[in-house]
Amino acid sequence: MNKTRVLCATAMLFPLLVNAGMTQDASHSVSDKVIENQRTSLASNTLGKGYGPQSPRDIDSIQGNNKRIFSEAPDYMEMNLCNIHFHKNAEHKGGEFTKYAGNGDGHGYQTGYQYTGKLSKKELSPLKHEVGASQHGSLHPGDTIEVHYVHSTAKVSPGPTLGACLSKANSNPQLRVETQVFVLVNDAKAMSFMELTKLGIKNGFNQALNIPNNTGEPVEYEGSTTGPGYNEIASPLQVSWSVRPKVMKVDINSVGQWLEGNVFDEDHAHGVRNLVINPDLLSAESD
Repeated sequence: MNKTRVLCATAMLFPLLVNAGMTQDASHSVSDKVIENQRTSLASNTLGKGYGPQSPRDIDSIQGNNKRIFSEAPDYMEMNLCNIHFHKNAEHKGGEFTKYAGNGDGHGYQTGYQYTGKLSKKELSPLKHEVGASQHGSLHPGDTIEVHYVHSTAKVSPGPTLGACLSKANSNPQLRVETQVFVLVNDAKAMSFMELTKLGIKNGFNQALNIPNNTGEPVEYEGSTTGPGYNEIASPLQVSWSVRPKVMKVDINSVGQWLEGNVFDEDHAHGVRNLVINPDLLSAESD
């Protein structure tokens, strides 16, 4: 694996007016004890059982004791894009997304990490309609999302869930997740999520054609699949991660448009897994 590159967030260039992340749906947060118990269960359920390194993690500190080694997946341009989905609040911590959203409901919602920059009142102007409404709430200007562009070495086409990344001929492919954190703004001049998720064939591979390449050098590490279902158990799947440290603004209305119809059957944001902090479940920086 290429040497992991850890970059600090760059300073904001312009004076801004309002803190991002102030529009989160208000809800009761569970106590620190609940999260502590989940971490204890994860440690107990994995101790001595041979699980590989887990995700998500703090990308500003790539240290760990997990010695399980697997081959780094190829560059994403040499793999097939198989799935795109996103989580409300960043699962990873670091770069420009280090503000803790709180413990949330204990099931992955209203927790995670938020953009630490500032947004203007215009960018935060409220919508007249709901975006991505679900039983866990909806999306609002100022919210942070972490988008996962999932790639597979199997001969597959884009589709719903991780199942789209597997095939009858290859049920154990190498997986790579290209990761970009966005902050939602009510601004038609911001990036369009429809363009950021535009699909096509490039050099014979299914690709998302406009994955950002101007949000800092990705931090690369070996980990696992994520999601709150793994708060107390380990994911057995091996994933090569590339996480960009800078946040990009995206027009929330274009996110709503994408959620109304896409090949991945995505219609709302997913919850987040607790940040993995147990060094025995984290990979070390590679040489």
